[in-house]
Amino acid sequence: MNKSRFHKNSNLIFENLRCLRKKREMSQEMLAAQMQLLGVDINQRLISKIERNERFVKDYELACFCKILHVTERELLGDLERFDAE
Repeated sequence: MNKSRFHKNSNLIFENLRCLRKKREMSQEMLAAQMQLLGVDINQRLISKIERNERFVKDYELACFCKILHVTERELLGDLERFDAE
């Protein structure tokens, strides 16, 4: 069986996305609107699911989140070592 140390996570960015969005005083609706301007078909409900770790994040979504939030992919992904304890 192929096991992953990330098996409990739908995405690795859920905590950082919420934190960075709030730091920039953006609502989930505002973030979704910015994503749509970049051509990503996403709405507030899907942003909420990502932030609750209930939805996978596609690679192009990750890139667009970074562009909108003015961070690098590494900053949004955060410290992968935090998942070693799980």
